[in-house]
Amino acid sequence: MTDKPALAFACAHLCDERLYAAQIAALEGDHACRAFVFRDQDSLAAMAEAVLAAMPPRFTLIGLSLGGYVAFEVMRRAGERVERLALLDTTAAEDTPARRAGRLADIATVQEGGIDALAPALPARWLLPAHAARPDLVELIAVMARSVGARGQLNQQRAMLGRPDSLADLARVRVPTLVLCGAQDPVTPVADHAAIAARIAGSRFERIAECGHLSTIEQPEAVTRVLGDWLAATR
Repeated sequence: MTDKPALAFACAHLCDERLYAAQIAALEGDHACRAFVFRDQDSLAAMAEAVLAAMPPRFTLIGLSLGGYVAFEVMRRAGERVERLALLDTTAAEDTPARRAGRLADIATVQEGGIDALAPALPARWLLPAHAARPDLVELIAVMARSVGARGQLNQQRAMLGRPDSLADLARVRVPTLVLCGAQDPVTPVADHAAIAARIAGSRFERIAECGHLSTIEQPEAVTRVLGDWLAATR
């Protein structure tokens, strides 16, 4: 048992705990940190229940992309247990038909050729172009995708294909909330985050310069600084 404030880090699609390595390293001295990688659950409900089962009665929830979708589900199910909420590079709006078609195409790619058939396309899809050219980030994304695996990819896509629109739920959020995104996020653009922040009273909205969709690894120092300052201000 620990009396440190508890932080739950919900990982993005095809990402493992290395997505938050810099943030956890900086914060674990003063916080009890736990990262959640969703490999075995094929619904947001099951993912949310996995987080709730593992965390103490009160905790701060931090979710990026898929992790944000899980965060919305946690808030619907047990919002009273969440003392602070951080939504990173995510969206509350439901999938467009084009996004759903892309998910189905990715499932087919992995079913036909394995996870390594999809991984090379991810950096250009997710990252700022300058970051997509960095060998260290390209390798990190590939390693994380292999860690999640083909079965995990299928489960995650099934969960996202079934996710609801969460915009109407946001007005009921009554906890300190940070909304943060890369200023050049190509997947969930700034406008999506502005829509979230506008619906959550008192939320803090931060944009990270020179950054795409995976802000925690693209600009780790900037994200860690904002997250640390927000945690200190809302403690």
